[in-house]
This record gives sequence, structure tokens and C-alpha cells, in this order.
Amino acid sequence: MAGNQLGVLTALDAAKTQMYHFTAIIIAGMGFFTDAYDLFSISLITKLLGRIYYTHKGAPKPGTLPPNIAAAVTGVAFCGTLAGQLFFGWLGDKLGRKKVYGLTLMIMVICSIGSGLSFGKSANGVITTLCFFRFWLGFGIGGDYPLSATIMSEYANKKTRGAFIAAVFAMQGFGILAGGVVALIVSAAFDHAFDNPPYISNPNRDTVDAADYIWRIILMFGAAPAVLTYYWRMRMPETARYTALIAKNAKQAAADMSKVLQVELQAEEEKVEKLGTSSSNSFGLFSKQFAKRHGLHLLGTCVTWFLLDIAYYSNNLFQKDIFTAIGWLPQPQYMGEIHEVYRVARAQTLIALCGTVPGYWFTVAFIDYIGRFTIQLMGFFFMTVFMFALAIPYHHWLSNNAGFLIMYSLTFFFANFGPNATTFVVPAEIFPARLRSTCHGISAAAGKAGAIVGSFGFLYASQNTDPKKTDVGYPPGIGVKNSLLVMGGINFLGILFTLLVPESKGKSLEELTGENEEEGGDIQQSSSAQTVPV
Repeated sequence: MAGNQLGVLTALDAAKTQMYHFTAIIIAGMGFFTDAYDLFSISLITKLLGRIYYTHKGAPKPGTLPPNIAAAVTGVAFCGTLAGQLFFGWLGDKLGRKKVYGLTLMIMVICSIGSGLSFGKSANGVITTLCFFRFWLGFGIGGDYPLSATIMSEYANKKTRGAFIAAVFAMQGFGILAGGVVALIVSAAFDHAFDNPPYISNPNRDTVDAADYIWRIILMFGAAPAVLTYYWRMRMPETARYTALIAKNAKQAAADMSKVLQVELQAEEEKVEKLGTSSSNSFGLFSKQFAKRHGLHLLGTCVTWFLLDIAYYSNNLFQKDIFTAIGWLPQPQYMGEIHEVYRVARAQTLIALCGTVPGYWFTVAFIDYIGRFTIQLMGFFFMTVFMFALAIPYHHWLSNNAGFLIMYSLTFFFANFGPNATTFVVPAEIFPARLRSTCHGISAAAGKAGAIVGSFGFLYASQNTDPKKTDVGYPPGIGVKNSLLVMGGINFLGILFTLLVPESKGKSLEELTGENEEEGGDIQQSSSAQTVPV
């Protein structure tokens, strides 16, 4: 099989780690930095939006977003992301990775700014335009998932490919952290500049006018890193695997990679033409041959990402509710609106710093040594353990905030040193080049469907079982304890479905997909690709 490999692809697989690898990581990674900042910063400001637009003067507690509004504000970006992952994933295979890569970034920039400039001062006007821009922001973010993963996968060498793809995704951790830091800085500055007494001291007072600027500044800052990387994205050459295997342009692939690798590479037009006519390079997504070779793989990547995101996003987006439930944040009536943003941001920043960011980089360090399969299995296992450890003695943690914080941080650590990273990496490796971006988009969209379930479901499920203790407008739920138990069960299902996902460590992309094999070799490749290392 090695004899059928194109020289340009062999050169990429065998290349030593060079500056272009790190350049690609930064260019693709800054997109993910922006993605995470934009998706998760909304959780920092939802309490503030409720106070500004839904507080009734004289009420014993400050206002909160009504259930349908909270669900829309939190979840609409995920709906856009799901649509963007499917659309841009498909488009990346049809038009090329580079052609649509800059478009996703510009959508993110425009809609980040638009989110902060949401029109009017009435609740309906602001929330409607905010949801509109956040849907299209999500659409752009969705395109970044399959395109960034595919580009990094196709640029990387086979020895450190997992670490390079994981490093792109790890920028998400810095994006989450940056969201918290920006919110801390902005809220601290406004808290210092304006008098902002606790709500309970005067329930009849108006919300501080300056508070309306805080959430807008936080959301608009997400445009900055995307703008900074747009020029460099446009200068990246198309990947050799797209140019050679899909566009069938051997000369262009050799010329592009000669510049990137700084070596002389020969165009192998006859070999490209031969590979293009092979049956292993012609079947489509809905063919029996795809179902036979990759059907279980696609099922595995979709379901594991779906299950992971139910738990991951419900935890991330509703940390503020969990922190309030265990007493780590004061009740809202005992804080001013600006100071509440500061306290929520401080709590989420601490979680990101202690659990989220380190977990990503542990994956980068170890993924090419212990493998994707082992990391994913281990991550789901420990997430299950820690969720149950939080849920079963839940009332104990109410009086032991430090212990709860440690356990809660560990669930994030093993999510990121686990399935949150590997579910992103593996779909970019195990599917054929002509379907790689599409299949990654499908897998990622399944994940975002899980995020939608998590964000909408947890909003209602985590409400107190006592109708008198629920947030205004919400029906009684199953409580935080039972919600954590449910998420523990979801993580356990993730362990089982991980068994469908093959190990891709140390193999070339064409070895995994069988794209350079001889006619008749597809049965052998199919069986080897489905071997599960247990």
C-alpha cells in the first residue's frame, strides 16, 4: 500500500515538526479561541440581561430571563452552529477547505459586533436582535469545526497529527478563560466607577444605566481575535490532500507543498489519475460501500459527541446556577447587578483555570502516546465517576464548597483530557478526503444537538423540586442533584459507544481510509480499520 501513496502526501506524513505546523495551529486555533469565547460568554451575562430587562420594581428579588427567553438566548447559537457544521462541512468537500475558510471568520466578526449592537432599549427589541445575530454567529462558528479540523489533519505529519489537531481545539480552553477574564476586567472597572448597591437595599431603584454597556462590550470583544487572523487564513494554501485527491491537480499540490515544506516535490499526474478511478475513491456518503466501511465509525463519532456535549455544555453554561445552588455565589438580591457579573465571571474563570485549560493540554501532550481511544474511554469513565460522586452525597457538598469546586473542576479536566478533545480529533482522521469535512461536520452537528438538549434540558431540569423555590416562570424540575445523576448516566453511555470508534494513532490518513490501495484491497482495509483496541 505504501507504494501507492503519492510522494507529496508521503512527504507531509514524514515531515519533521516545522514552523508551518505551528503557524497552522495558531491560524486555525484562533478561530476556535473565538468560537469558545462567543459560545460561552453568553453564560456570563444572562443574569445581567434578566436584571436589566425583566426586573419589576419593588419585587423581593431582581428579575431573571423568562424560561423561553433564557432558552432562546442560550441555545440559539447552538442551532446556528449545528446548521453551519452541516453546510460548511459539505461545502468544504465540494469547493475546497480554503475557499470557505475565510467566509466563516467574517460571519463570526460581523455577528459578534452585531450581538453587542442589538437594537433598542425594550426587552423585545434587544432580545430579538440578539438572538438573530447569535444564530448567524453560531452558523459561522459551525463552519470552523469541520474546516479547522480537516485542514490541520491534512497538513500534519502522522507522528504528531493528534497533538496538532488537539492543539487547535485546545485554544477553545483559552477562549473560555478569556471570556471570564474580559468579563472580570469590564465588570471590575464599571463596579469601581459607578455606585452599585445590593438590590435588597432599594428594590425600587432603576438598574444602573452603565450595566447595559457591560454585556455589549463583553460580546463584541469576541470579534477582535478573528479580525487579527483573517489575513493569515487567506494566505494559507489549499491542502495537498484536497488538491490531489479531490481536485485531481497533481501539479498544484506539488507546487504548494514544495513551498510549505521547502523541498522539491514531483507532480505525479498518472498516479493521481489512477487513484481517482479506483473504486475505493469513488463511493459516496449514502452508498452501501460507505456504510460497510465507515457506517459504524460515523455512528460512533456522532453518538459519543452527542452524549459528551449534553453533559459538557449543560455544565459549562449553567455553572452560575450550580454555584448559587451550593452557596458559592450569594443570592442575587444581596448583590448589585454589576458586582454579580464580577462574581459569576470570577467563579467561571477559576473553573477554567483549574480544570478546563489544563485538561486540553494534557490531551495535546499524551494523545500520540496513549492514543485517542484510551483517552476517550478514560475521560468518559472519570466523568461518570465524578458526576456520581457529586450527585450521590450532594447535600454534603452544600456545606463543603471547596470540595465541590475540586470535584467539579475534575469533571471538566477529564472532559477535556478525554472525549471533548478526542471527539473533535478522530472524525478528521478516519474518513476519506472527499468526505472528510462532511463527516466531521455531521459528527460535530450531532454534538451540537447534544448541546441543545443539554442547554435547554438542564435549564428546566435543574429547577428545585419545590414550586416555591423555582426561578420565576419555571415549573418545578428534578433539582441539581438528580440532574447530575442523569449526566452521570449519560457519560456512562459514552463509554459504551466509544467501542465503535477506531484507533488512528500513528497511521497515515490514507492508510486509515484505504484511499491509496489497489483494487480489491478494500475488504482487508475495512476490517483493519474497524479493529477496536480493547
